[in-house]
Amino acid sequence: MEDWNIPTDRRDKAGGPSSGDLVAGRTGDLTATAYERIEELFVSMQLAPGAFIRTQDIQARVGLGRTPVHQAVRRLAAETLLEISPRNGLRIAPIDLARERRLAVLRRDLIRFVTEAAMRNMTLNDRARVHYLRRQLASEAGPMTVDRFNAIDKSFDVLLIQASGERFLERALRPLHAIARRTGYLNLTRISGEVGLAKTVESHIAIMDAVLAGDEKTAREACDALVAYGTALIDELEGVVDPQWLDASFAPMIEEAGFASKRPAAEDGG
Repeated sequence: MEDWNIPTDRRDKAGGPSSGDLVAGRTGDLTATAYERIEELFVSMQLAPGAFIRTQDIQARVGLGRTPVHQAVRRLAAETLLEISPRNGLRIAPIDLARERRLAVLRRDLIRFVTEAAMRNMTLNDRARVHYLRRQLASEAGPMTVDRFNAIDKSFDVLLIQASGERFLERALRPLHAIARRTGYLNLTRISGEVGLAKTVESHIAIMDAVLAGDEKTAREACDALVAYGTALIDELEGVVDPQWLDASFAPMIEEAGFASKRPAAEDGG
């Protein structure tokens, strides 16, 4: 087995960082990059829910080597976005609508806490970033794609966590956000379309406005309304969704039962 314990306590003759320090730094950066890219594939369903995939295939998709991808995969598995099977490789976590309804309650409470803490600690630079993200949402609302919205939404989430000063919450909130974005992506690209995306954008602008106004009560209500809307999207999926979109392993089941199976087409430009 490959030894990934890279020494970081040795120094070179000039007193600077050793080659081990530099390699460790690069490995950490590449692991973060691998995590970001795999998470993006997860949210946009380019990694189909419930599908099995080899680590080598993920390496090819993200364009990075074995070590950073392997480390990123272990973190994603710990966060329940991936499942590691000794015999079958990796499995992308399927969309479990009942579980996601339960997680929405936890996500709502954590978002309340982070948003209120961020509002109390926000610097002028933080506020400038919120203004910028709000302008992006407002100006691109018409032609905006779901992928573009998710990028802006993620930036806002990261900003709030950093401004809150409670960085340990990133490990709790980040996978919850990714799970919610994937379900939202499915609904917005397959069911509710532009109408659903417009309402989602409107909900986020309402939170940003409350944050900029320093109105904690309105911000809390806007956050609750956003999570409630996300829960409504989950409920909508239950009644109309093709089960294959929730779990790719359902396809062989319906084929064996004699029913036609068809994978959903990729979103234009996605």
